[in-house]
Amino acid sequence: MIKQKLTITITKMISITRISLLNTTHSARNLGFIFDEHLTFSDQISAISKDCYYHIRQLRCIRPYLDSNTARTIVTSIIHSKLDYCNSLYYNLHVGLPKSQITRLQQIQNSLARVVVKTPTPKCCHITPILHSLHWLKIIERIEYKLLALTYNRAVASGVLGVLSTPGRLGQHRY
Repeated sequence: MIKQKLTITITKMISITRISLLNTTHSARNLGFIFDEHLTFSDQISAISKDCYYHIRQLRCIRPYLDSNTARTIVTSIIHSKLDYCNSLYYNLHVGLPKSQITRLQQIQNSLARVVVKTPTPKCCHITPILHSLHWLKIIERIEYKLLALTYNRAVASGVLGVLSTPGRLGQHRY
């Protein structure tokens, strides 16, 4: 009986493998995020770059007519939201994978900063003072901040921090 069932399942498996050949793809989209086969996120970052640079060009056209607060609001709502969407997935990029992917995102933010600041800033000038004046974190810092904020909020919601920070109870619980 068992031998007969085993023979039937093996025959079904063989017939399934003969009939269906799986076609692989280079990348797949899930919830608006593009995953490639090597998880370098190059397709995702290319799509973000294309979209953000389009909006930056459009913003440059209307920038002379906007005050700085309105320009910051537009940039934050349109472009920073694209840069920040699922950016915690990029965390390993600056640890183990090619740094060129994070550099591409940083170049987008640098272009944004130059557009928002009304005074023309050449590309050879340092961008860090401009980012500080706008109160913007660099891309790597934004990723780390988001991860820390998510971790902190999860720890507060689960009560782990409340237990650990209660006087006299430190060291009694192990997590």
